[in-house]
Amino acid sequence: MIVLIEEACAAGARLSKACEVVGLSPRTVQRYRQNGSVQPDGRKAAAADRVPANKLSEEERAEIMAVINGPQYAHLPPSQIVPDLADKGRYLASEATFYRIMRQEDQLSHRGRSKAPTHKRPEPLQATAPNQLWSWDITYLPTTVRGLFFYLYLFIDLYSRKIVGWEVYAEESAEHAASTIRKAYLREGVAGQELTLHSDNGSPMKGATMLGTLHKLGVETSFSRPSVSNDNAYSEAMFRTLKYHPGFPEKPFDTLEEARQWVAGFQHWYNEQHRHSALKFVTPAQRHRGEDREILRRRAALYEDAKAKCPERWSGNSRNWARPEMVTLNPQNRSTNQEEAA
Repeated sequence: MIVLIEEACAAGARLSKACEVVGLSPRTVQRYRQNGSVQPDGRKAAAADRVPANKLSEEERAEIMAVINGPQYAHLPPSQIVPDLADKGRYLASEATFYRIMRQEDQLSHRGRSKAPTHKRPEPLQATAPNQLWSWDITYLPTTVRGLFFYLYLFIDLYSRKIVGWEVYAEESAEHAASTIRKAYLREGVAGQELTLHSDNGSPMKGATMLGTLHKLGVETSFSRPSVSNDNAYSEAMFRTLKYHPGFPEKPFDTLEEARQWVAGFQHWYNEQHRHSALKFVTPAQRHRGEDREILRRRAALYEDAKAKCPERWSGNSRNWARPEMVTLNPQNRSTNQEEAA
């Protein structure tokens, strides 16, 4: 190859073009030509052709598989098998090697009589009107005593984003949660309607008092997967709005009454004054009461009128003021739907 490249260059070809034809880089050719003579190819064999010095033989691999699937260890993971073998004075391979072999043999699955833990994504929930789907959670409010917090219990309607219930307590408990949901349920007049309440998996959410209260009220329950905050995204977003509000106190709360007064003011601002971007910039209270339909209709008419008067100022359609008719909690993405359909 070097001779051919030299002949091509002698005939007037550029080195880079000649190297491109034979699949070498000019730097490689220069390395072969060191000291005025062609050097031997020093490249190592391809990785696929090399056999690791520590590779297990087929007999060793078969012995490990026999141990893994034997009656004594068939229900145990390698993390339990390897130490037990060591206690018996027997070493076959490292724990990582056991796992690697099981993975290669498609046996790396739950072992034992108990069911494998499953954290399936919650079923998507939809709301097309107020008081069909609520979400709630608890967040910390700092106090003047380091390490101690007040706890804000906050319930929101996902369709309207309205805060439908809240309370601040000095501790977390299912009893406090049950009391807060009962007051919100009665205040909103939900009796006779189908309501679903979504939350995470905290003890106040799954406490016997809370679940018993929800059962008596006829409220269906929905829970997030463990440690997956995105399953309760609306409540998480609400707490961010609350704690990043310009009026959130820079100093910790001194008393429960002080914390409750601030949250009461925030609730009024959020429900009655805050124009929510996801609601086409109407307030949650307007959406909850159904007033947003007429507000958005008037906005759309105003924009169409402005466009008709000065069409040269509009390069396309006027702003979309269409009312969002549905809210979905934990929507399934397209790939998940395709997998389930298959």
